[in-house]
Amino acid sequence: MRSLPRFVLLGVTAAILAFAAPAQGEPSGEVFFIEPADGAAVKSPFKIVFGAKNLTIVPAGTEHAHGGHHHLLIDIGLPPLDEPIPKDEHHRHFGGGQTEAEIELAPGKHRLQLLLGDHNHISRDPPIASKVITVTVEE
Repeated sequence: MRSLPRFVLLGVTAAILAFAAPAQGEPSGEVFFIEPADGAAVKSPFKIVFGAKNLTIVPAGTEHAHGGHHHLLIDIGLPPLDEPIPKDEHHRHFGGGQTEAEIELAPGKHRLQLLLGDHNHISRDPPIASKVITVTVEE
């Protein structure tokens, strides 16, 4: 069996890498909520599922050029993007690389947003954040 010329193999490899990783200047990926839907009424605790497109979700401490881990922002805007994301009741870390969890919130309307953090819990540059959704936790 004849092998392919080296330049063909290199071209195929480059095409695969170009497809797998965003090109420079293109959006570097996206995070979003799969569940719950924007405007949903839920009972606490409720399941939350995170999605990612053109990214690799990895645990905290793992460096990855096109990845990171989820942070859930609750009833708060984006933190300073050049500092580690705080860890408190408004900033929940999913440093194990989790893509879903059960969370408990007090009854009422809540604002939720995802923010991707790198291996040091710092936002990507430019930031990769979801659109804001709201949920109403019923009593």
